[in-house]
Amino acid sequence: MVVLNRIYTRTGDDGTTALGSGDRRKKYDLRVSAYGTLDEVNATIGLVRLHTANDAALDAALGRIQNDLFDVEADLCLSEKGPGGARLTVTDAQVDWIEAEIDRFNADLAPLRSFILPGGTPAASYMHLARTICRRAERIMVELRDQPGETVTDASLKYVNRLSDFLFVAGRYANDKGARDVLWAPGQNR
Repeated sequence: MVVLNRIYTRTGDDGTTALGSGDRRKKYDLRVSAYGTLDEVNATIGLVRLHTANDAALDAALGRIQNDLFDVEADLCLSEKGPGGARLTVTDAQVDWIEAEIDRFNADLAPLRSFILPGGTPAASYMHLARTICRRAERIMVELRDQPGETVTDASLKYVNRLSDFLFVAGRYANDKGARDVLWAPGQNR
């Protein structure tokens, strides 16, 4: 486990940060941007959870996702150690779990007849914000993977892709199972 005795180290004052491997990278490096953007997703999910405490199933899923996001971030940070001493990374089992959660929460939703606008309940609104940040993180991860000498595990990329889908479905679910979805009206204001 991580032990933090000191919060500031002054080692980043030169504009670099350390990866889990000990290598130092510029703070604007794509790898640092990828896990930093996932940290934004996680913080936004924390805001969502201020509004989901009354829904035990949804709140529990979001809590697990927050923990899983740290696994993805550790993977992107090239963390050297996880449980049992193996490199910490998200797994295909975690991808399977989030897919099952998407199906579970989507089961009670009516099919969409239009695109929906972010809005409705506070939980849904923050869920849509988390979803858009998640999509940005995914784009950064793909760009990182396409750089020479860089890697992003398939499981991490799949998890983040599924997470944005989960957040979309969960946003609809938090909108009274879609009843409070705000529908796009194409050309309405022409």
